[in-house]
Amino acid sequence: MTDTDETTADRGATDAEDSETPSYEQLTAPADGVPPVVGDKQALADVVTALAGGAGPVAVDAERASGYRYGQRAYLVQLRRHEAGTFLIDPIALPDLSAVQDALSDAQWVLHAATQDIPCLAEVGLRPPTLFDTELGARLAGLPKVGLAAVLEHYLGVSLAKEHSAVDWSTRPLPEPWLLYAALDVELLVELRDAVEADLTAQGKQDWAAQEFAAEVEFTARAPREDPWRRTSGMHKVRNRRIAAHVRALWTVRDQIAQQRDVAPGRILPDATLVDLAVRQPEKPASLTSGRSVESGRSRQRRAQQGLQRYQQQWLEAIREAGALTDDELPDLSRRSDAPPPARAWADRDPVAAARLASARTSMSELSEEVKVPVENLLTPETLRRVLWTPPETTDAEAVDAALTEHGARQWQRELVTPLVVEALHASEDATD
Repeated sequence: MTDTDETTADRGATDAEDSETPSYEQLTAPADGVPPVVGDKQALADVVTALAGGAGPVAVDAERASGYRYGQRAYLVQLRRHEAGTFLIDPIALPDLSAVQDALSDAQWVLHAATQDIPCLAEVGLRPPTLFDTELGARLAGLPKVGLAAVLEHYLGVSLAKEHSAVDWSTRPLPEPWLLYAALDVELLVELRDAVEADLTAQGKQDWAAQEFAAEVEFTARAPREDPWRRTSGMHKVRNRRIAAHVRALWTVRDQIAQQRDVAPGRILPDATLVDLAVRQPEKPASLTSGRSVESGRSRQRRAQQGLQRYQQQWLEAIREAGALTDDELPDLSRRSDAPPPARAWADRDPVAAARLASARTSMSELSEEVKVPVENLLTPETLRRVLWTPPETTDAEAVDAALTEHGARQWQRELVTPLVVEALHASEDATD
């Protein structure tokens, strides 16, 4: 019974009963126990045989060491299939899992927030032929919270602890409580898929979901950002090109060190300290540390001090090189882009465009409430801005549909949103006549 069903059944309850927090069954251990970690070729061969003999969809998950290691590689892969069981595979010991891919070539893969895991799974030879994303499905079904624990509570009445979600999964050997957590992540994923699919079907949204899932199958790792150093936290404090050059130089050195050591860059030197160096531009080792730490929290302060001391020569050399650049070699404070300006600047730069954006946003919000789908899932904000900032030459439905298609909007999105965009464009045209 879902939370919605329980609410309907209990409408006659007293006010006191209504105010109670819903109780959920606590999922504390997999039904079949925690399986051993698969770390050798013979054990992997047994897994492949079992998965190939299984039935129905396969639940898939991966654990990364975000914030601990450089990059987003997988450090554990979890799989569960009916009539096969649950498997925990070490992709560091077994970096080629193409045999698993072959065994699952005819199965639908069930993932939660699929685009987070698809790139790291692809690195070890795993790529879903078809998929069902329970997180995205829950979004389309109108759930306000779509984390795995929240979705399990809503559809299956089960509570799932998440206390190990942010641990260092590169740790070896992996502690038993972590493995328990990892196994539970796929324990009920296929059952959850069935419940989400039933909800989508009841709402008439199954085709919307199918189009979204098909697009996710084609998803690849996002292309590296141009000038990634510009995303350093604290860049808003940088007011001139010379300081920006120092941020770039220090960021580049830090990234090289982090990649060599396979450590998250923030663990080499936190962003706030990096920006502080760029602003102060110390010339001697004794000047690297300021009078007081710019970091909050003892652990971050300690990390900053260790990073400054351990790599002091690299920091000073980066500062010297940035200081020696000519004015022509300094980076611009903002990167040139073909993207529309920030929405807050539209009123000054193009009042007509600002008016049509405001109109479209209002209509989109109303549509979101009507169909119970988040605005950003109806159409990405960037796509809406691009089409409204530079509209097609003609503003009929066919031209707008083509423009939305060019920017990657799915058919179901275009069917819903095209009339709203056309209306906003026509309203702005009428206002200027």
